[in-house]
Amino acid sequence: MGTINVGRWVMGGVVAGILIWIIEALASALYMEQMQAAMEAHGLSMEMSAGVWVLSVVVSLLAGLVLVFFYVAARPRFGPGPRTAVIVAVALFVGGYLLSLVGYHMLGLFPDTMLVTWGIIGLVEWILATLAGGWIYRES
Repeated sequence: MGTINVGRWVMGGVVAGILIWIIEALASALYMEQMQAAMEAHGLSMEMSAGVWVLSVVVSLLAGLVLVFFYVAARPRFGPGPRTAVIVAVALFVGGYLLSLVGYHMLGLFPDTMLVTWGIIGLVEWILATLAGGWIYRES
């Protein structure tokens, strides 16, 4: 059983995380007004403090590292390459991201159209991020 090339995993994970953060920032233009209305309806603020900005970067980096870690772990079973990256991204999307969207729906926090938009954007960004991180990762 081989070992993980930690340096390449971290590099791939950071690239994936940065890509996630950039896509999220750009995509927010598609739903920002709807999100602001939903937040205000619940008495919540959309104010972004410096700490929230930093946290958004950290969360994106962690997501990228996790996606690429599971890609690295899946390589021995499914082989290296885009097919494995897509399998990992879809599996983690369904197991985590999609379930959080269902929770938001159950709580009635956001409109369903916005949740669907988030889901589509999230699936695409996680696939792209895992593809990018997987492209960077090498065993040695």
